[in-house]
Amino acid sequence: MSKLKLVGGRPITMDEAVELRQTVFGSAASPPRGEWTRTGINFGAANGVRHPTTLFEYPYGLRTPRNATRGMQSVLQAFIIKHFIFDVKPRDKSVPLEELLKPTEAEQAQALYLAISDILWNIGEKTKAIFALPGEASHIPHSHVYFQDNVTEKLFFFEFTTLDEMQIFAKRYLPYFTENPGPGALLLLYSAVVTRGMENLRNDLDAPKGAHLMGPYEEGSLNIVTLLLTGRATPYLHNGVVYVGDEDHYALPQFGILGRGSIGLLIWEGENEAMRSASRQPGSRLKTPATPVWVSCCCGHFGVLFNSNRELLRNYHAEKRFELHYYTLAGCYLSMTVDNRQQEEGADDGQEDGERKQNDMVSTPLERLIHTKWMEAKITYHGPLPASLNF
Repeated sequence: MSKLKLVGGRPITMDEAVELRQTVFGSAASPPRGEWTRTGINFGAANGVRHPTTLFEYPYGLRTPRNATRGMQSVLQAFIIKHFIFDVKPRDKSVPLEELLKPTEAEQAQALYLAISDILWNIGEKTKAIFALPGEASHIPHSHVYFQDNVTEKLFFFEFTTLDEMQIFAKRYLPYFTENPGPGALLLLYSAVVTRGMENLRNDLDAPKGAHLMGPYEEGSLNIVTLLLTGRATPYLHNGVVYVGDEDHYALPQFGILGRGSIGLLIWEGENEAMRSASRQPGSRLKTPATPVWVSCCCGHFGVLFNSNRELLRNYHAEKRFELHYYTLAGCYLSMTVDNRQQEEGADDGQEDGERKQNDMVSTPLERLIHTKWMEAKITYHGPLPASLNF
């Protein structure tokens, strides 16, 4: 699908361009990280489509290089998986999960523009959202205060106050996000930032003056993940508001997760105790979302965990033993059984050959991440661990 020429919109101003780059990247006078201007949002081959240069097997899955866009795109992937499993109607409950996750090209495109719309609409508190898309000409000259990046200085802003109109626009201009190489990931991030409002976002960060959204992390900042997941770029993952202070200072509020969303977040940061502060451990609102889909961050590497039973987090009995699926944007897929039952010795007898037991072995980082939600669970992988799964 070719890009349509933009119609309407408001061109970005010099002050807005400088503020946007400073808020996201920390500076407008130096170039932004290059991967953001050349990483689009792309699926693997659709169901029934054979590509001569790829063996990609998961048509529901986005693919992106291991760069700073992957954390943000993992949130988008979680919304896409939720769409295919839970949002597509009417749904025949007898259809197996494998069939739900075999979209055509048209179904891939629909899932993508609906996921983008839902994310921005939630950030705008379901009252407004703003798309930021580039035109052909620059509105801002190169100077000592602004270094052109071929994207920011060309932006137009399109504001919407109804979800329906927003979805129509997202469908029409979807190729701006999927062009590859192209700035699709950056356009989604910019749209999220201007929808939230740059002053609001800086307040969310609760950091010293000059702090910005981007960080030095290989797969992206957790603040970007919380912005897209919760609508606020908070570094605090606990439930609600916690007041922090001591006898020499007034207690100041730390605004954590203010409500339960449709997608959750699980984190395990390895043995780095400095990174395992209480404020960085997800509270119950992130661990128990409305649907059984979680963005995961395991030793700094992002992925998505999911289950197809909507009742999993509502019914205690459903959590006793269930299937869990894991996907990363490197194209890695893994399925496993999570067993929370108190088992007697010998209960493992009869397991299929090729299944790797947790017994008598050191837990993998992925198992430890899952244990942050299900502490005593026994985890059995179905088949060998993929070679691409490394933390």
